[in-house]
Amino acid sequence: MSLARSLYTLLGCAVLPWLPLRLWWRGRREPGYRMHIGERFGRYALRDVPASGPVFWVHAVSVGETRAAAPLVQRLRGAHCGATIVMTHMTATGREAGQALFGGEVTQVWLPYDLPFAVRAFYRRFKPLAGFLLETELWPNLIAEGRSCGVALYLINARLSQRSASRYARFTAITRPMLGALAGVAAQSEADAGRLSALGAPTPLVTGNLKFDVTVPHDTAQRAAALRLRLGAGRRIWVAGSTREGEEALILDALARRPLASDTLLVIVPRHPQRFAAVAELLQARSIPFIRRSDADRTASPDVAVVLGDSMGEMPAYYAAADLAFVGGSLLPLGGQNFIEALAVGTPVLIGPHTFNFADASAGATEAGAARRVADARALIEAVASLLADDAVRAAMGRAARDFHARHAGATDRLWGWLAPRLLALKPKA
Repeated sequence: MSLARSLYTLLGCAVLPWLPLRLWWRGRREPGYRMHIGERFGRYALRDVPASGPVFWVHAVSVGETRAAAPLVQRLRGAHCGATIVMTHMTATGREAGQALFGGEVTQVWLPYDLPFAVRAFYRRFKPLAGFLLETELWPNLIAEGRSCGVALYLINARLSQRSASRYARFTAITRPMLGALAGVAAQSEADAGRLSALGAPTPLVTGNLKFDVTVPHDTAQRAAALRLRLGAGRRIWVAGSTREGEEALILDALARRPLASDTLLVIVPRHPQRFAAVAELLQARSIPFIRRSDADRTASPDVAVVLGDSMGEMPAYYAAADLAFVGGSLLPLGGQNFIEALAVGTPVLIGPHTFNFADASAGATEAGAARRVADARALIEAVASLLADDAVRAAMGRAARDFHARHAGATDRLWGWLAPRLLALKPKA
């Protein structure tokens, strides 16, 4: 082990005693964090030992990555009969999404913390033939120990913002060996590929963004129609989706200064379910009349100004039911959340100034006329008012959204065309 990785590991060991307490604390609002805690430290139950056949491991940290991994999981299962798919997560919502998508078709466990004893235990238990790390899941010990165990590790749907690249560049003694140990890299864009290559990754292939290939649930239109009726017929609806902490207050402040027409309804869908209660308290503190999505049989009467979308797995339906969508994580310097779901259902999109997690997609969508960028919360409300009053412009943006989404589909085919022969060449482990 290099000196740099030894120091990194020593730091991890120093915080080790506090990790169970952190999980227990997070479990106050998300009980999933208190389940199977031993897996975080490499202790996996016997029920998780795969059957005979090759084992492929997919790491999808949270909800978006889990959904993006679905087409790859389908290809792996179709091409390798009897294969076991082990899927790891870091967040409770990611694990819940995996259960909803795959049921018992995959073995779901937590990714162990990046400590040598824990990741070695993971590799010994599951013995994967190959592993696929989605987006920017780069863990020095996980990757180094995987190579030592003979596991072919691929970084797929890889993205790396300029901000993140600058941070990794400060620690080249760890970054270069880590990236160099990968069996291959499939990047979302040329810019991502260039930044990863400069940091030491094996020559990346540009395959595009897998999130453009995520299938919209077949019942989305029906669910959206039912949701629209419940939100109130005849009202203009805009969704603030995947909002992050601090953004709801900015939006409500801007609305207080510049109220919209009385027939307008705002649907706020926080990115993280543990914040549902906090957003409800924010609305109550401001005396804003609202209902929750989870309120049984309640409809949004004309006096209701806001609906709190406190449900999981309904984001496509929320977007499809809306006349207009703002996608959060972008008013504050958080990098932006996934707005591709809104494009897929043909809903015009507004995004804030901070979209470095989706730099190429956001630039392309705005250039194509599918999305508009706003500078701040005040500009957001002005844009909402303008677009909700102009049916023709919204319709044109909706058509542009569907066209842009269709043009960028196909990443799964490109990725599989590159991966398939490499996986066939791998020798099963004894």
